[in-house]
Amino acid sequence: MLVLASASPRRQDLLRAAGIAFTAQATNIAEDAQPGESARACAERLAQEKAAVLARPELVVLGADTIVVVDGEMLGKPADANDVKRMLRMLSGRSHEVITGVSLIGPGFVDTRSEETRVFMNPLSDDDISFYVASGEPMDKAGAYAIQGIASRWIRRIEGDYANVVGLPVSLVYRMMREHGVTSGQE
Repeated sequence: MLVLASASPRRQDLLRAAGIAFTAQATNIAEDAQPGESARACAERLAQEKAAVLARPELVVLGADTIVVVDGEMLGKPADANDVKRMLRMLSGRSHEVITGVSLIGPGFVDTRSEETRVFMNPLSDDDISFYVASGEPMDKAGAYAIQGIASRWIRRIEGDYANVVGLPVSLVYRMMREHGVTSGQE
């Protein structure tokens, strides 16, 4: 059975919805970019580090990390309400990229890849931002928003994988599992 190296309820919901059996176990690693590291390289490295923490010869472990990028700046999870406001002002009325690195580690293989989706956000007023901060929703989300929640009202278009923006590119994960002979537990 697949072990998801994450406590994220969003990632768990996505796997359940796709009929992929798993157990989940949180990992605790520093989620900082290294100097000069690209967003894609950072997301892939962090995903692999998360999976490696739980890797055992008899297990197949999935790690993932999502990063939002605007103007070359990586936006992780906000530190506080002021950080949420800063991030949302950066994203307001513009497009940005969401990159999720995924790493599948199992007997005899380590496979790490990533998915990128472009998201177009409508302009946000100060009232929109204040309302959203007060909701509490953005506090543990990369880029300070949840496309599947309240913030959906401000997303006018995406180019790419919706599930990737939620936090896990399920189609990519399933392809990786199939390539390595890992069953979803629902076949």
